[in-house]
Amino acid sequence: MLQIQGFVCNFASENTYILYNENKNAWLIDPGNMNEQETKAIDNFIKEKELKIQKILLTHAHIDHVLGLQWAFDTFKVPVNMHQEDQEVLDMLQASGMRFGFPVDPVKVDIEYVNEGEELELDGEKFKIYHVPGHSPGSVVYHNENQKFMISGDVLFEGSIGRTDLYKGNYEQLIDGIKTKLFVLDPETQVFSGHGNPTSIGFEKQYNPFFK
Repeated sequence: MLQIQGFVCNFASENTYILYNENKNAWLIDPGNMNEQETKAIDNFIKEKELKIQKILLTHAHIDHVLGLQWAFDTFKVPVNMHQEDQEVLDMLQASGMRFGFPVDPVKVDIEYVNEGEELELDGEKFKIYHVPGHSPGSVVYHNENQKFMISGDVLFEGSIGRTDLYKGNYEQLIDGIKTKLFVLDPETQVFSGHGNPTSIGFEKQYNPFFK
């Protein structure tokens, strides 16, 4: 049985997630930890639960989702999974930091690209990968059909969608991707977003104002 633990990080109140099972195997998703306190909270949880981080997953590479990426890679020494289309976003990290008014070092990590239609597996639990660009060019959603939940990054939120006014954002593309790839899934599917509260596919289909 998979369990998920969230941590709210950095200036954007970004959700960093740890996904883990009874074997203590785990994935760290979107490490946005920016300061010592946030890093300690994540690190302490991993140590207390005696978790073994097997992968680092990125839903996309915007600055608020990767501020702890170098720490995570250096600490756990496991590959980083992301979509190739967001490599250029990751490469712009220093420039993004300057825009927000603080210095950020470029990251040096081992990356394994993931693509639409592929699956990742954590001890037999499969996660389908959907490429849903529009918020960022390489935004992906990780979906576990068995336990009916997804990690959606900044694609879909409770009552909202990801911003499309950022670099290579595209409103029509994002709306179409959500409709054709996410809204066709079981309405009971829980959605763990990159910001804010969890929601469900059924709730968003019915109440999300962007789909009225």
